[in-house]
Amino acid sequence: MELTNEYIKQRLADQFGDKVVNFEEPYGMFTFEAPKEDNLKVLQFLFDDEELQFRFLTDLCAVHYPDQEGRELAIVYHLHNLVKNVRIRFKVFTNIQEPDIFTATNIFSTANWMERETYDFFGVNFIGHPNLKRILNVDEMDYFPMRKEFPLEDQTRIDKDDEMFGRGGSII
Repeated sequence: MELTNEYIKQRLADQFGDKVVNFEEPYGMFTFEAPKEDNLKVLQFLFDDEELQFRFLTDLCAVHYPDQEGRELAIVYHLHNLVKNVRIRFKVFTNIQEPDIFTATNIFSTANWMERETYDFFGVNFIGHPNLKRILNVDEMDYFPMRKEFPLEDQTRIDKDDEMFGRGGSII
């Protein structure tokens, strides 16, 4: 049997009812969303189901949406069925004040470092993670650099000379 996006949607709806929402297919990739409290139930179902067999976590990341109050952080899972070569995207949202979500390391070993990176850059707290600490940034860093909370370069600065950086001015 062919593993179509419509079939995946039907299996998810049969299992979780109206908890799975926002079904889309941007660029042909089946995408859906579920409540953050159910992230492990959905991931385990996608892994265990004999028809679906999404047993490879290819990517896990976060996205910061500062204008979506109560849903500022999206945690995005990319899963792959290696047997039928089908990929899907699964999203859960959380608010930025309580960025807690259950770790997927017990289902996918590959989630370990990806969750650490997501914590390091976005501040997502993966509950139950075996070693949740910064992986690329220094431990002393008290902010999460991929969040859109900080202004871009201050254009009013007078302590820099654009000519030194090849921007503007005359050519010698």
